[in-house]
Amino acid sequence: MARHVLVAVDDSNQSTEALEFACTEYPEATITALYVLDPGDFYAVSGVEGTAMANYDEIQGHHEDRAEEILERAREQAADHGVEIETEHALGGVSRSIVDYAAEHDVDHIVVGSHGRTGASRILLGSVAETVARRSPVPVTIVR
Repeated sequence: MARHVLVAVDDSNQSTEALEFACTEYPEATITALYVLDPGDFYAVSGVEGTAMANYDEIQGHHEDRAEEILERAREQAADHGVEIETEHALGGVSRSIVDYAAEHDVDHIVVGSHGRTGASRILLGSVAETVARRSPVPVTIVR
């Protein structure tokens, strides 16, 4: 039985299903919901507007606020199942951050949604779930 389960969360339905799965399958384990802030997502949205560069700290702050909202929803979802979870956010590439977090925090199982990211980033970067499954040092459950 898993002692520490890492669930990758974002604002997708698949992420919600992944957390639901973890809460029902591993209610006695320590569950950590991890949201990854990908710098490419917030540095790419800006650029040059006239001659002024965008304020990257402000953009990053906006994304960190959004991350906290998503993690708060995850805490509420888990509480609906009578489970208290830990929440964390990381800054970096999504797949690498998930795998690195698992390796560095004694995680023994990862649960991810089948395809949380959409659009160009998914096409260009490939499936986060697939990459995590290939590189993970621990078992991975991919939830549809």
